[in-house]
Amino acid sequence: MSGHTTNLRLKLPIACVFLQFLTILLFTLFVQYDAETSAKLWHEELALRNKSHLQNEFYLRYPSFQDVHTMIFVGFGFLMTFLKRYSFGGVAFNFLIAAFAIQWSILIQGFFHSFHNGKIHIGIESMINADFCAGAVLISFGAVLGKTSPVQLLLMTVLEVTLFGINEYILLSCFGAKDAGGSMTIHTFGAYFGLMVSRILYRPQLKKSREREGSTYHSDLFAMIGTLFLWLFWPSFNSAVAAHGDDQLRTVMNTYFSLAASTLTTFALSALVNGGGKLDMVHVQNAALAGGVIVGTSGEMMLTPFGAMIAGVLAGSVSVLGFKFLTPFLASRLKIHDTCGVHNLHGMPGILGGLLGVLVAGLATEDVYGDGLADIFPLVASGKRTTTYQSLFQLSGLVVTLGLAMIGGSLVGVIMKLRILGSPNDSLCFEDNIYWEVPEDHHNGFQGVVVVRAQETDRDSSA
Repeated sequence: MSGHTTNLRLKLPIACVFLQFLTILLFTLFVQYDAETSAKLWHEELALRNKSHLQNEFYLRYPSFQDVHTMIFVGFGFLMTFLKRYSFGGVAFNFLIAAFAIQWSILIQGFFHSFHNGKIHIGIESMINADFCAGAVLISFGAVLGKTSPVQLLLMTVLEVTLFGINEYILLSCFGAKDAGGSMTIHTFGAYFGLMVSRILYRPQLKKSREREGSTYHSDLFAMIGTLFLWLFWPSFNSAVAAHGDDQLRTVMNTYFSLAASTLTTFALSALVNGGGKLDMVHVQNAALAGGVIVGTSGEMMLTPFGAMIAGVLAGSVSVLGFKFLTPFLASRLKIHDTCGVHNLHGMPGILGGLLGVLVAGLATEDVYGDGLADIFPLVASGKRTTTYQSLFQLSGLVVTLGLAMIGGSLVGVIMKLRILGSPNDSLCFEDNIYWEVPEDHHNGFQGVVVVRAQETDRDSSA
């Protein structure tokens, strides 16, 4: 039933096999276990420093890794299932690109952060950071959900992970900015990269697929499963690579309160802005999570519990209002079709999170942080930088992130327009049938689409 351009018989196998073998080759040449993973090096460490096996980083980081891993594959995956005829594509293409992204990001991030003596040294923290990078790609995926082929998505992943690594290196290593939970490096970058890809791939005739863009009662229920997984594990996401002890606990607590506040705000505003005071499940699925995004940068700082709650209220408000008023404006005036509303959940709260980090960094004092200042702002504690300069570097990091995301997303969007990559026709978007073997009951709503597509082909041939 699918047209020649969407046939994946050769395109997808070639893309997957090429990328997997390339990754294996690069791992063979460059990747090795770090000191806590290598049998030889770890046992030398045990003897030399009189350590216990329980002091291995694995025991300290693995619970956080499990939570983050669940968010990436279950949380994001099920959040993408709200489209009534694209649930297979939403959850399974999420699976595909995340599985490749974690491999590719080990290489890209490794070259920037853990490359010693010609080798990339990997351990449990490398796996967490790879999941973070995959999260940014999945955010971008949300902006183009249902309008792209898996081959296009794999290409986007290769290029976005590379740009993500460059941006992260500039912010964390060159600028010395703090962004443990990724308000800037993950959410802002992923959202605006995806939005620019969507803008370049703009489909003037997307209205032909409009009837399939909506949800059903059961598809929204499945998407809510994703929301709940993300909501529950978000404190682990923000705190996963924070310093052990008070830093990690503080990040968990700030995220916990911010999420709770954004959830109540979401329900309140959703009832307020909708006709008849009825709640909108789209708001609940997304805006309730915005509290986790906004404290990604400042969560490990001395934000205070009430400050985290205020941030959550702000994030929930901006997200709901964005879904209600800004998303239609972006689509009609700026020609940016944002399928999942990533601008409202990740983009705007991500920017606000970066700005909140600027504010809190500027207010940091030794009286408030004590000896803990060295954990959060080591350059300030050592006297190499004032808090004013630290806040300026935080702001510069946000500006650089926006610039790289928008320019990079535009360039990648141009490359993704190649017809050979199997992009669906305007009238076949948000439809599993063109890429998947689906159950018989799914075919019922597809017959009219086939007729329309055939008529378009006839018109093209006669022209």
